[in-house]
Amino acid sequence: MGSLSIPGVEDPDESGLSAPVCRTVTPDGDVLLLVPGDSAAARAAAHAQDDDLTAVMEITDVAPVSVPHRIRGRAWVAGWLTPVRNDQRAEAAMLLADRHPVGELLGIGEALQPEPAPGLYGRAAWMMLRLEVGEGAVDDLWGAEPVEPDEFAAASPDPLVAHEAELLQHLDAAHSEQVRGLCALLGDRSAVCGARDRAVPVGLDRFGLRVRFVDADQQAFDARFDFPEPVRDVAELRRAMHTLFEAAAE
Repeated sequence: MGSLSIPGVEDPDESGLSAPVCRTVTPDGDVLLLVPGDSAAARAAAHAQDDDLTAVMEITDVAPVSVPHRIRGRAWVAGWLTPVRNDQRAEAAMLLADRHPVGELLGIGEALQPEPAPGLYGRAAWMMLRLEVGEGAVDDLWGAEPVEPDEFAAASPDPLVAHEAELLQHLDAAHSEQVRGLCALLGDRSAVCGARDRAVPVGLDRFGLRVRFVDADQQAFDARFDFPEPVRDVAELRRAMHTLFEAAAE
């Protein structure tokens, strides 16, 4: 879930600044955003001189399972916002459409038009914006850390990101007892896991599984269970999960 803010620019109907329709990151580390063409963000970018419009993109990471305190972390990237222009527009639209297969229904094709025009199904025209990243930060379970632009550009998507929601929901629905059994791996902390506690898998990446233990009073704590080595795909994930479950059952 992402939101865009531009210092000094108000968006009374929150049509564009609060929630870009979709976003992706270019190989150079710029953030591409698709916003309604009549939004405050689009108007501000269209009338600004190059590189003089600063903006902040906030990304809120929400667990895709039902659990208290679903926010897993937040990230911010700040920099300079400009419209995607001329020959760069086709390439940008292809990137957005590739990362968001429903893009045609959201009006990516409309964003290629040289002038604003009525959008699909009566919606407004669309504009593609580019956020050149100047700085970033992440605040999650491990604390708050700054992120340099070159680190942001060099980062690669986690191989499980496209499947994480489905995998977590499957673990919660079909393997809840095994997930709860991971409490045995917590050493001295395992004593805080009561018989009535829930264990909900709330995060999954190539490095491990994050589980939230919730007691009857809705008090919760998170624990991280690292895999022996990073996984590269779902097949390797299955083996890593079996290793965790077997270690907890010993």
